[in-house]
Amino acid sequence: MKLSKIYISCICFALLFMNTQCDDDDMETSNCGQPVVIDNVFYESATSGFYDLMSFDINDDCLTIEVSSSGCNGTSWSMVLVDSGEVAESSPEQRFLKFVFTNDEACLAVFQQSRVFDLTSLRVDGSNEVVLNIEDFPEAINYVYP
Repeated sequence: MKLSKIYISCICFALLFMNTQCDDDDMETSNCGQPVVIDNVFYESATSGFYDLMSFDINDDCLTIEVSSSGCNGTSWSMVLVDSGEVAESSPEQRFLKFVFTNDEACLAVFQQSRVFDLTSLRVDGSNEVVLNIEDFPEAINYVYP
């Protein structure tokens, strides 16, 4: 009788443990860095510090932005990509974003840094492409996804 209680307890534990396991096929993951913030209030009020845009590039779902600015070492810099939350109904659809750069360092040296942003949250249902209009960037970015 004692053996059957232990046996039943082990089976229940095993079933509970298997129930907590994730199915990797159900989860969409990205190897990108920061997520894009989708917040119209933040977008409308956001202002950026001074920076020079060195380059930008999309690779799969990852947008890499490289900037330079004056500073002491650049370790305290903050970089956020903010989406307005609005989608322009065009072909392809368009989204409007701001790159918000914050630099409180008061030194005269110039440093470069890059940040990678995960674009998957900017996908538009029923489409495989969206144009990203990032304020103060020299050109729109065409984001194509599966």
